Amino acid sequence: MKLVYAAIFTLLQISCFAQNSTLQESLSLTSKILGKEVRYSIYLPAGYNDTNRSYPVLYLLHGYTDDETGWTQFGDVQRIADQTFANGEAPPAIIVMPDGGVSFYINSHDGKVRYEDFFINEFIPEIENRYRIRKKKEFRAVAGLSMGGYGSLIFSLKHPELFAAAAPLSAAVWTDQEILDVPNDRWDGFMGVFLQKGLKGKDRLNQHWQSNSPLKIVETAPVEKLKSVRYYIDCGDEDFLIKGNMALHAAMIDKGVPHEFRVRDGVHSWPYWRAALPEVLKFIGKSFGR
Repeated sequence: MKLVYAAIFTLLQISCFAQNSTLQESLSLTSKILGKEVRYSIYLPAGYNDTNRSYPVLYLLHGYTDDETGWTQFGDVQRIADQTFANGEAPPAIIVMPDGGVSFYINSHDGKVRYEDFFINEFIPEIENRYRIRKKKEFRAVAGLSMGGYGSLIFSLKHPELFAAAAPLSAAVWTDQEILDVPNDRWDGFMGVFLQKGLKGKDRLNQHWQSNSPLKIVETAPVEKLKSVRYYIDCGDEDFLIKGNMALHAAMIDKGVPHEFRVRDGVHSWPYWRAALPEVLKFIGKSFGR
């Protein structure tokens, strides 16, 4: 009978969170750096509208060809966050999901699309002024899937002073050899967006690539800066990006950077990322807790 009461109580808690949390899609802010309006979606936990409390924040990044609604429509972020917070498995947090287009969340090779500059210098300050967010490294985290997993690595590796934790899922991480092996037609159709069209052979391993390769950053960055961020890396055993993620795991071991590395059954798909999100929230919650 006690188990029945406990189950009912848990369901009531989750129901209460679901009723009181707020999910707003496709809001916007003006970026001077990008010269346009940038859309974002936001999850506000239960109680946000009833108190003056400030919350930690998770910036949750979408994958290639998705937008700010990817995690809300396919990732089931509201239900998963409600349940995780209601169960007490992580402290309630604000979750912000920006539209990254197909920028890979970096500054383009020609300087025309400066998404990294926008995110660090405009987006974070504006969001944290609009909402009751605790504006310190210890209360800020970043995560994402695929292209967004790559973005979460770029932001946390390049700007470790800003983030307490990072959780890249199925991150778009490639070794130098994988970059060299990309067929020319696929390069111009996909990798050209990421780097530069028309590059062949070792020309692809240019300075722009070196400065935006998570593997190179781990190899060259000061170890104490790398250690200042808690990392949770997760990729499916049949994901086409598993090789790069395993290389990242090995690079962090070699550098002596503590991190958690998970390889689960699965492919590059929403069921895999939905299953990962509760663990991401729990991991990040430990960074927020004291």
